[in-house]
Amino acid sequence: MAEVPYVTEQNFQSEVLDSPLPVLVDFTAVWCGPCKMIAPIIAQLHAEWQGRVKVVQCDADQNPAVLMKYGILGIPTIMLFKGGQVVERVTGYLPKDKLVGKMWPHIS
Repeated sequence: MAEVPYVTEQNFQSEVLDSPLPVLVDFTAVWCGPCKMIAPIIAQLHAEWQGRVKVVQCDADQNPAVLMKYGILGIPTIMLFKGGQVVERVTGYLPKDKLVGKMWPHIS
C-alpha cells in the first residue's frame, strides 16, 4: 500500500488549498493512540480515492501554525478541503464506513 504523503506549513498552500482535487487532511501525531487506529483507514482511502481525492497527513507537533489557523484542539482531526475551503471536519476516531459517509457527499 502506498505511503500517505505528509504536508507541512511550508507546502500546505500549494498541496492543499490550491489543489484542483478535493483534499482529505489527517492531522495526526506519532504519540496519539486514536491516530494510530485511524492510520490504516487513511491509507486505504489514499489508495481507493486515487485520482478523485488527494489524501495527505499533517504532523500536529511539527506544524502548529496550521493547527492554530484551523482551530484544531484535538487529534486526530480529519478535514476535507474543496477549493481551498473546509467542507467537512471530524475529530477523533471514526470507523471507515462512518468517515466515508461524512466525506463522500462532498466528493461524489
